[in-house]
Amino acid sequence: MNIAITAASGQLGTAIVKALLAINPKENVIALARTPANARHLGVEVRPGDYNEPLQLEQSLQSIDVLLVVSGMDAPDKRIRQHRNVIEAAKKAGVRKIVYTSVQGAEENTAFSPVIQSNRQTEQDVRDSGLDWVIGRNGIYIEPDIEYIDSYKKLGFITNCANDGKCGYTTRSELGFAYACMLTNDKHNSQTYNLHGEALTQYQLADYMNQAFDTELTYKPMTVEEYQQDRIAELGDFIGTVIAGIYQGIQEGKANNPSHFVQAAGRAHISWDEYFTDFKSHNI
Repeated sequence: MNIAITAASGQLGTAIVKALLAINPKENVIALARTPANARHLGVEVRPGDYNEPLQLEQSLQSIDVLLVVSGMDAPDKRIRQHRNVIEAAKKAGVRKIVYTSVQGAEENTAFSPVIQSNRQTEQDVRDSGLDWVIGRNGIYIEPDIEYIDSYKKLGFITNCANDGKCGYTTRSELGFAYACMLTNDKHNSQTYNLHGEALTQYQLADYMNQAFDTELTYKPMTVEEYQQDRIAELGDFIGTVIAGIYQGIQEGKANNPSHFVQAAGRAHISWDEYFTDFKSHNI
C-alpha cells in the first residue's frame, strides 16, 4: 500500500512522514511538496505537489492508495479551491482513501473563524468525495510557546486574551503518530477525531513553562482588542488578527473539546507532566 503525504516539507508533514516510517517500509511512503528539494531530507521518494496545479497533482498521485492532505496555509477563500484540486486529482488518479488534517476552533465571530469555516467546507468535500476518508481536527500546537520562551523571559510573563479558557494543546510528534495510525488502519474510516491532549489554561501553561525553563513566569490576561493590537504590532495585520482570533476562541471555550486521541492512536496522548519533564531533561 502506497501512502502519500502532501506538504511533506512542512513541520506537520515531516512529523507524519517520520511516524509512518516507523511502521511502514520507506518504499511505500511518498512525500509531496510544492518545492520537492525541500523534502529530500526525508529519505523517501519525493514528487511535486502544488495545490494550485491540478494536472501535476494527478500525475504525482499515480500509484497512491492512501493520501494525507495537510490543510493549506493560503487565505481561506483560496484554500477551499486548492483542497478541491487535491481531492479531484486523487479521484482521477485512483486513490482509495483520503485523510485530512483539519483544526479545532470557533466557527463564528472571531478573526480565526474564516479559517475554521474553510476547513469545515473541505471536511464536507472530503466526505462527499466518494472515497474512504478520515478527518483529524488538530488541537493547538504547544511548540510555538516553547519557541517563544526568550520573549516570555524578557517580558516576565505570558499574555494573551485567552483568560480562563482551556485549550486542547498537542504536539506535532503526537499528531504524527495519530495520523500514521489513521492512514494505515481502515477501522478509522468515516471517523472525525479531535486530536489533542489534556486541556490547559494559560495559568497552567505558565506553571509548566516554569517547570521546564526554571523561570518565574506569570499569566496576564488582556482584552481581545488589546491583544489584537499587540499581535498586529509585532506580526502585521493578517497574522496578528488571526492569532488574536485563535485566542479569542480559546477564551470562548471553542478549543476545549472532547479528545478522541485514544481512539485515533490506540494510546493516550503524552501527558504534559511527562512532556515538560522530558523537555527539561533534554535541555539541561
